[in-house]
Amino acid sequence: MVLIRFPNPDEKLKALGFLPGRFAFKSWTTGEMLVPEAALPFLAVEGITFTVEGPAAYERHVPAVRNPPATAV
Repeated sequence: MVLIRFPNPDEKLKALGFLPGRFAFKSWTTGEMLVPEAALPFLAVEGITFTVEGPAAYERHVPAVRNPPATAV
């Protein structure tokens, strides 16, 4: 998985319209998106402009645990 960034919100919206159903991805409000490397050529062919930030750190792959599990009483 690689981290990519878009130059403007319109490019991100194009990517959000293209990726679902084709590739797994994760998107943040900061403008970053986590996509598999295989998705990059497909985004480029669609004319979607993006910058590759590099491989994503492990923390980006795993969802954060927000609440500890409940304990039995």
